[in-house]
Amino acid sequence: MDETPLGRFVFRLATMVAIAGGMALVLVTVITVVSVAGRAMIPLGFKPVLGDYEIVQIGVLFAIFCSLPLTQYLRGHADVALLTDRFPPRVAAAIELVMDVLTLAAVSFVVWRYSLGMLDKFGNREMTLILHMPVWMIYAVGLVGGITTVVVSAYCVVRSWTNTFSPNPHKPEPGIF
Repeated sequence: MDETPLGRFVFRLATMVAIAGGMALVLVTVITVVSVAGRAMIPLGFKPVLGDYEIVQIGVLFAIFCSLPLTQYLRGHADVALLTDRFPPRVAAAIELVMDVLTLAAVSFVVWRYSLGMLDKFGNREMTLILHMPVWMIYAVGLVGGITTVVVSAYCVVRSWTNTFSPNPHKPEPGIF
């Protein structure tokens, strides 16, 4: 973890978003269990949770998007360490910088297009089938993690840039808590 004030802030932000995503997964699990139990006990007068499929889709979407910022911050993404471990520290740091720039570009593009999709759904006033929830709100839920990933990715570019052009660069390693 970066010990600068900005690094600590970005780490806390990414961690809070990841925890929110984890809590959403716990909630989705509970709703699924209750719904399955309700289906099993229909003869006893119970029912499944109304809109359980929609709730699970929204919760999983949120959890996936929320896992991305912390993964990026900790360098938990796929890495070809077998190859990069053989390079000198400056070359390995430069490769990490290029990968961080590419990740920032890719994530920014996805969030931009996703935002346009949300605006389209907002304009169409599309609703979900069971819960009659506005679809744009579901997109907005995903943007929480998406925008946070853009912020974290931008920070990672700055972090990699600083490391690459420092007098004594270190080989980037996956972060740990």
